[in-house]
Amino acid sequence: MKFIDSHCHLDFNEFDAERESLIKACVAKGVERFVVPGISLAQSKQLIKFKSKYPPVHIAAGLHPYFLDEHKEPHLAQLFDFAKANINQLVAIGECGLDRSIEDLEKQTRLFEQQITIANELNLPLIVHHRQSHDLIAQSFKRCKPKYGGVIHAFSGSLQQAHYYIKQGFKLGVGGVITYERAAKTRNVIAQIAPQHLVLETDSPSMPLSGHQGEINTPLHIPNVFNVLCNLKHSSNKEVLAKALYDSCSEVFCI
Repeated sequence: MKFIDSHCHLDFNEFDAERESLIKACVAKGVERFVVPGISLAQSKQLIKFKSKYPPVHIAAGLHPYFLDEHKEPHLAQLFDFAKANINQLVAIGECGLDRSIEDLEKQTRLFEQQITIANELNLPLIVHHRQSHDLIAQSFKRCKPKYGGVIHAFSGSLQQAHYYIKQGFKLGVGGVITYERAAKTRNVIAQIAPQHLVLETDSPSMPLSGHQGEINTPLHIPNVFNVLCNLKHSSNKEVLAKALYDSCSEVFCI
């Protein structure tokens, strides 16, 4: 079986000591490709060199709300120019989105909607971050409709919200959250969604799986997430489910 980690930050410092061996170990385990999002203008630019060093890696460019203080207004124009100049190197715009745990939602919304516009102009999907903000994201989508879908990273909403995103052309990111029995709502929703609307992810080095709290998360755990998903869906044909998830990710990112 083959897998793609649709969301991992392999360029982060946590992997500096073992990055090359980790990627080789992942490929040997069937996790053969990785999507690494952008989080700031400077880091997005650095991902071009990162991608050239690690062929299994695919990259995106974006301004993450966590680093709101770093994002200046000129960065949006520079992000567009950079993405346009490197369009053949990018699979998405993002990680972008809205996060109620971070102040200045007005600036977040402005940055998010302008990144939707960039994605639309460059014919690219989006990688969308959310935290207590599905309602705000829906408002942004109404004002500025994404034309090429994308992935709702670490989806944890309701079934109604899941169907809304799918209708907008988005896949739902499924990661370590579903390995926690206490995440009953998310587990129940994901169990009801057809695999062609799902993609696997780890968000490495964050979001460790149940039983691995306190550890650095890695894409090596993708098969573990997959096995839990199989159990939730009561799927006996793992090969068919794995192929559907692989094809889902390949489709949205054109990889």
